[in-house]
Amino acid sequence: MDGVLDRYREPSQLVQDKVIDHLDRHCSAFIALSPFATLSTADAGGWPDVSPRGGDPGFVRVLDERRLAVPDRPGNNRIDSLRNVAANPRVALLFLVPGIEETLRVFGTAGTVAADDLDVDLTEFGRAPRSVLVVHVTKAYFQCAKAVMRSGLWDPERRVERSAFAPMREVFGDHCRLATPLPDDAVMRADLAQDL
Repeated sequence: MDGVLDRYREPSQLVQDKVIDHLDRHCSAFIALSPFATLSTADAGGWPDVSPRGGDPGFVRVLDERRLAVPDRPGNNRIDSLRNVAANPRVALLFLVPGIEETLRVFGTAGTVAADDLDVDLTEFGRAPRSVLVVHVTKAYFQCAKAVMRSGLWDPERRVERSAFAPMREVFGDHCRLATPLPDDAVMRADLAQDL
């Protein structure tokens, strides 16, 4: 690292000033449009984890300018994020909105509560979440569009055909060294759709 950081210029005043300590109306509006976010946590030793979260637009609810409610939906039951938050409450979220190239970054501390501990209906796909992560916001800001522009993430011409990558039955079979093959991807996807 010696000398590498010297290659970067100081961030502009605008880049420094855009960091706020709460959710303003623009942050709240962006979160209301977002159907997808990543949740970053770290364990007690500082080892990081990042987890995808998704739902209908606005699935993460703004409770007020300093608090967010992130519902925990059925998943693989590893509950890595929840275990991490129990040991180290620092979290970060990155919100994406299809068609908008800017992203929203939110940082804070979190704790887990039962869904009925909050006075807000987080029912989605016909069921309440198993638990809710309440994030106490300490920092929020919009990230410029460059990364999404470079990636062409929302460009339909750059969409990857599913056939370009191995079927997940093959991937999981190889990763887990399974002796018995898994069902084909259509069956696995149908099973997943039953438990959203």
